[in-house]
Parts: sequence; C-alpha cells; structure tokens
Amino acid sequence: MLRYFTAFLLAALPLSLQAQSSRPGLADLYRETANRIIAAALDDSATYDRIAYLTDTFGPRLSGSQNLEDAIDWILSEMQSDGLDNVRGEPVMVPHWVRGKESLEMIEPRRTSLKVLGLGGSVGTPEEGITAPVLVVRSFDELEERKDEAAGKIVVFNAPFTSYGQTVQYRGNGAIRAAQAGAVATLVRSVASMSLYSPHTGMLRYDEGTPRIPAAAITVEDAEMLQRMQDRGQSIVLHLSMGAHTLPDAQSRNVIAELTGTEYPEEVVVIGGHIDSWDVGTGAMDDAGGCVVSWEVIRLLKELGLRPRRTIRVVLWANEENGLRGGLAYRDAYAESLDDHVLAIETDGGVFKPDGFGFSGTEEAMAMIREIGTLLDPIQAGTITRGGGGADIGPIMREGVPGMGLSVDDTKYFWYHHSEADTVDKLDPHEVNLCVAAMAVMAYVVADMPERLPRRKAPATN
Repeated sequence: MLRYFTAFLLAALPLSLQAQSSRPGLADLYRETANRIIAAALDDSATYDRIAYLTDTFGPRLSGSQNLEDAIDWILSEMQSDGLDNVRGEPVMVPHWVRGKESLEMIEPRRTSLKVLGLGGSVGTPEEGITAPVLVVRSFDELEERKDEAAGKIVVFNAPFTSYGQTVQYRGNGAIRAAQAGAVATLVRSVASMSLYSPHTGMLRYDEGTPRIPAAAITVEDAEMLQRMQDRGQSIVLHLSMGAHTLPDAQSRNVIAELTGTEYPEEVVVIGGHIDSWDVGTGAMDDAGGCVVSWEVIRLLKELGLRPRRTIRVVLWANEENGLRGGLAYRDAYAESLDDHVLAIETDGGVFKPDGFGFSGTEEAMAMIREIGTLLDPIQAGTITRGGGGADIGPIMREGVPGMGLSVDDTKYFWYHHSEADTVDKLDPHEVNLCVAAMAVMAYVVADMPERLPRRKAPATN
C-alpha cells in the first residue's frame, strides 16, 4: 500500500509544481501598471519645479524658525489643491536653536579670517569671544595620548573623511572629548568627502557630567593648514566668537496627506522625508527633494486613477536634523495602529539617480520586495539590498514595522551635505523623476498586492 501511495505522490508532484509555476507572480500582475507609472513619472519636470519653488521661496528651514512654518503652511495648501486625502499638520514640539553671529580669526602665525559654522546645539562663547592656542589632533586616540597638552586650548579635530558613519563621531562627540581633556572650545574638520572651502554644520552632543564648550566646523582646507603649521612647530592662536543660544521649544508640525485605500484603508504604507533642514543653504538635497518626491508619488497615482487596496500615507517629518522629534511624535500618535503599518519607506539621501532600495524585514518579505524590484529594472533601480530604513522611521521600525530606504548614487552627497551649497541646482530633473518612479512603483505595489507584506512580531514590552 505504501508503494502505491508513494507512486501517487511522485506522479502528482510535477502537476503540483506546474500549477504553482503557472500562478502569476507579483511582477506579472503589476508589470503593465508599473510601466505606466514609470512613463508618467518621467513625463515632465513638475516635481523638480516644485522643489525649486519650495527651497527658493522659503529658504532654509531649521526647527523653530518662521521659514519652516511658512513652508509647512504652503505645503498644506498645495496638498489640498492637489485633492489629496486627509491633509493635515500634526503638532510637534521642537528644539529652537539659534546660530547667532559667529566668526573665527587666526591671530598667529598670521592674521586672517577663517570660515566657520557653529554646530547645532552648541553653546556660544562669552561676548568677548575666546582667544586661545591650538592643539590639532587626527583622532580621539591622539587626543588621549596628548591630553596633557589640551588644557586651556582650542582642540581641532582634523579627522579625514572615510565614511559618514565613522567620521561623524568627531562632530557628534568632539565637544565632550575635548572638554574632558580641559579644552576651552573645539573645532572639527567638516564631515565632507570634498571641499571647495565650504564648512559643513550638523548636530553635536553634550554629556551631563562634562562642561559644555563651544563647538564649530571649519573647512577641510583650514584644518589641513592648521595641521601643517603645527607639524612645523609653529605657534597657532585663534579667536572664536559665537552667539549661539537655545530658546524654549517651539510648536511645529508633521505634514501628512494620504491616498486612501479601497479595501483595507486602515492598513498603511508610509512614505516620506523630513521637511526641516539646517539653517545654511536651502535644504534642497537634504531633504526637500525627498519630501516633494514622496508627495508627488500619491499625487501622480491619484492623477492616473490608481488607488490601491491599502492607504499610502505621505509624512513629512519635522525636526530630523536636530532632535528627531517628528519621528518620535509620529510613533506615539500612531502607537495603537502600528500593527497595521505594512511598510515604511524613507528617502533622505538626496534624490539623485536611484539604483534600488535597502530593506529591513523578514526573509519572506524580502523575497516579495525583490520581485517587486524587478519592475524597476527598466530604469536600473531594481536592486534590493539587506538593511534599510531612515532616521525618521527608526522609531516605528523598532516597534516592528518593516522599513526601507531609497538607494541613490550618493557620490556627491557629502560634497554639499549641511552646507551653504545644498541648493536645488545640485539636483537633476530627470534623476528626480526617476526617484518618483521608483518610489511610486514600490509603494503602489506593496499597498495594492493581494497578500499583505509579512512582518516580524513587535518586541514584547513590560
């Protein structure tokens, strides 16, 4: 009897496999629609033009500034004019740091002004400024070796750019380490992969038990000049003046608009970027581009009459640059519905030529995302790598929501990042449109496919 049963299974197996292989996959189901989305996304430069209008008209949008609130007012009005669903601004309290006037002058071995940008959150100098000799170090290890020389000096961290993740530690933690060694102020070589005498700002951290000393960024060129002077044995004296100060927290908003789902409107695919920027340049690359591209996704789908089974929600988060209050407020506001957040996609790496996405989720979900990615092969944007997300979606990813980040050619990203050079002319209209196409296809298919994207269970809480 067992022999006959085994023979039956062997005979039936090829038929089962044949039936399975004839079942259409996600790529087959959505190829025609994906091609239609791509063609429409590449049709004109409206997205680029909207980025240009936003950044040219409202300029830099640091948290707490009137520029940011005026930009949000305009975006909400435009989203309503686009006919998007459930347009709203959700309140977020944000830090309000003000740069004030700042200057850096070299006194010895010659008198000259040096370019400087205070780091976000830094304290200011006394009104008369700080005049002190300089100690230049290449690393925290070198500072530790020479800490007996640091007391009463301005410590300059001249750490060459290797990767953002590695080099940014000097911007983030330099003030703590220098203060622990007795320094009166610190300057960091800008975290930049290329420089045309442009300082790059960014956030720093202070430690509760360590004195808060003024901290600022200088150009790559000046950091190397100070290094050469010190290596020659020359005496270096600088005068630093910073009017930086922090005001009470201010009211801001996360911007939200939706394309409501037809069958499972309570299930949500979140896409977006951060609407705040630093107070230099106009934040076109970081991250007005990501915001407007995400916004364009649902405007375009609505125009094409493509309303998915699940809701696509665009979120333009506040305060990513110097506090992450927007991402945290979103997590708290939607804590009860995070189980119905199917996927979160962030774009915060510049809207340059896309090559795909990074994804964080289950193996089963990864296989589905990779199949969807093949729909983007015609525009060379179908590569799906493991590990992806973003700062703003980090809080909900830690609650179990699968996360993705748009991957782009970031060769020049750190040329302009957090500097006066972050302006719309650094973006290319066609590359912006390619980002719209990639984001729209991915978001639409995940929101519309018959089977919900699998996810891990959220971590247990006490």
